[in-house]
Amino acid sequence: MSALSRGLISRLRLTTATATSTSATTTTTNPSLSSFHFFFLRRFSSEALVDGTEFNQDQHQQPKIIEAKPGVMTPNSKRTGVIALKCGMSALWDKWGARVPITVLWVDDNIVSQVKTFDKEGISALQIGCGQKKEKHLSKSEVGHFRAQGVPLKRKLREFPVTEDALLPVGTEIGVRHFVPGQYVDVTGITRGKGFQGVMKRHNFKGGPASHGASLSHRSIGSTGQRDAPGKVFKGRKMPGRMGAKQRTVKNVWVYKIDPARNLMWVRGQVPGAEGNFVFIKDAVYKKPDVSMLPFPTYFATEDEDTAELEPIVADLGEIDPFMVAD
Repeated sequence: MSALSRGLISRLRLTTATATSTSATTTTTNPSLSSFHFFFLRRFSSEALVDGTEFNQDQHQQPKIIEAKPGVMTPNSKRTGVIALKCGMSALWDKWGARVPITVLWVDDNIVSQVKTFDKEGISALQIGCGQKKEKHLSKSEVGHFRAQGVPLKRKLREFPVTEDALLPVGTEIGVRHFVPGQYVDVTGITRGKGFQGVMKRHNFKGGPASHGASLSHRSIGSTGQRDAPGKVFKGRKMPGRMGAKQRTVKNVWVYKIDPARNLMWVRGQVPGAEGNFVFIKDAVYKKPDVSMLPFPTYFATEDEDTAELEPIVADLGEIDPFMVAD
């Protein structure tokens, strides 16, 4: 124990002894004084470290029971997201004959691997696990985490902040029916790494002239600084460097179709990353979907429902084709 802690404990003990010996009525009229001294004595004393006990005001509070059942979503509710693999790009033709770029995503065996609450961790979030992985390909800490939670070994983990009413118990399966065709989602992923690139490719510079004495400097950056004042290059100057391999989020991606039998979903446009990379999908922040159309906190399959026989669900295009409407 440090000298500062020993001095603080001795001062508190002296104050407590003086207060109790001089005026007994002060303690009776102000009972919070004794609890105040008791809290700090138990928190900083060496006896608390020896016997392992610690003052806890919430020791009588029971933990909240989280159940996997449908609920009512409010405008302030925030659902969890899912982890998917980018399968590739394809193209479709709408009823007007226009070519539509489509990205196919695979929601591979998502389950809740950990629950974080305000009472224990100070936040309300769900950790989602995706895919499968062998024990020999995981570290000991990762294997211990999965065994402590009682869930299968997962290939990828991601934590999604949620509201308290959207918490799900550990082991809950989350499929592609967590989303509804026609809604907007935000997709986050790691962009393709392009290595060390010049300013024309990295920052869309124009380049130097092709004549008038330009020799071997057509794609160079040109002047970057000044003369004696200030005599340096300012920070933030666009220069050659590593390009790509950064986390980016594409907002307001429109969900065109989902296939519950294969856990596939088709979204309009492109999403960041190469084929085979993980992407993280959640409800859109700006173009919020209608709370009445979303399953909350997620979709729960019935007992007599056969997932293998379900047909793909396509969004209703309506009178106005959403593919042709500019974002």
